[in-house]
Amino acid sequence: MIPDTIFIPLCPEQLGGLSTPRFPAHINNGSGIDVLNGHARVIDSTGDDVTEHFLRGAKEAKKIAQLMRIDTAIMKEKSPSCGVNYIKRGDVLINGMGVTSALLHSVDIKLISSEKVTEDYVRYYHHRK
Repeated sequence: MIPDTIFIPLCPEQLGGLSTPRFPAHINNGSGIDVLNGHARVIDSTGDDVTEHFLRGAKEAKKIAQLMRIDTAIMKEKSPSCGVNYIKRGDVLINGMGVTSALLHSVDIKLISSEKVTEDYVRYYHHRK
C-alpha cells in the first residue's frame, strides 16, 4: 500500500442503480464522452437502454471524488463505465474512455488504468528511494 493514501472502492454502475450481477453492457457508436454529450447510448446485452444508470453513476462518482478531494482514480480498463484507454463493444476493444472515466477526466482527476497499477506502483516507489 502507498503510505498516507486512502482507497475508496466504488462501482459507478451500482451507484447508478444497477444490480450485481448485471447484464453486460456496451456503448453504442461512440465512447463515454459521446454518452456524456448525448450522442451515444449504453445498451445491455438484453437490448435495454441503461444510459441513465451510467450517467447517474458517473455523476455520483464525481460527487464523491470532489467531496473527498480525490486527485487520482484507478479505473477498470475495458469497462463501459471505467475504461481509461479502451472499452469493449461486444468482443472488440475500441479506443476510448468509459462514461465515468470521461467525466472524472473532465474535472482534472488523474486516471490510472487497472492494467497499469503494478507498473505505476513500482515506478512510484523506485523514484522515491
